[in-house]
Amino acid sequence: MTASSVSSGASRSVLLAEVARATQRLADAGVPSPRFDAEELAAFVHGTERSRLHTVPDAEFDARYWEAVARREAREPLQHITGRAFFRYLELQVGPGVFVPRPETESVVGWAIDAVRAMDVAEPLIVDLCTGSGAIALALAQEVPRSRVHAVELDFTACEWARKNVEGSRVVLHQGDARAALPELGGQVDLVISNPPYIPLTEWEYVAPEARDHDPQLALFSGEDGLDVIRGLERAAHRLLRPGGMVVIEHADTQGGQVPWIFTEDRGWADAADHPDLNNRPRFATARRVAR
Repeated sequence: MTASSVSSGASRSVLLAEVARATQRLADAGVPSPRFDAEELAAFVHGTERSRLHTVPDAEFDARYWEAVARREAREPLQHITGRAFFRYLELQVGPGVFVPRPETESVVGWAIDAVRAMDVAEPLIVDLCTGSGAIALALAQEVPRSRVHAVELDFTACEWARKNVEGSRVVLHQGDARAALPELGGQVDLVISNPPYIPLTEWEYVAPEARDHDPQLALFSGEDGLDVIRGLERAAHRLLRPGGMVVIEHADTQGGQVPWIFTEDRGWADAADHPDLNNRPRFATARRVAR
């Protein structure tokens, strides 16, 4: 259904008509998913679900909806306005100071879950480096029920968001540098996974405003070619993993082919390869640790 058809239908509710207007405003502002965002904001403000917006009585239309739309129109992240982000089967608390998890990372986690299950380890030990909101660690803990999951985050503010999200879960959260973290687990880990910063500093002006102006810089940029942190994580993963353990590292689609070359045979790796996301773009690299 188009925005014009919603606003022109005489039987349509006030809220649906306003959602149609908001959709056009967000589209004009360059928001990538204007219809979804307009509906999600309406559901948030009115305390309902997107599928039930048509049930909100006209008398209950909340003018605060337009405050939320104005914030999104200014390219403030949708998740900062609602305070929540959805990732696989999770609803996470997010806000200023923590990286908002992206849908493309879900395919990275899906591959990791399949890899861990294929290991046939009774209680797999998993480490999530650069955890941010804790999304990856929590998804793995939830979907691999007997797993033991450790998550590491350097930034204090991001770590506080992760702490809120992992409370009551089996995830053990650590604040510190991912490249030197968890020496007590050296040689024992079955899977290391990370969505690290990987944007080249030279690409700053091309980054979407939602990320560039609102996500922590520490979670976005990593040297001139974007691979500085990944190079450090390669050594950390090799130190943590047992022989036969796997590493999974997300990267930019423009870095396809570059990251596997960091995990070379002479550095103790085998089967280094890139994998596509749901849009068939190179999204993450994997490698298997071998004994040296």
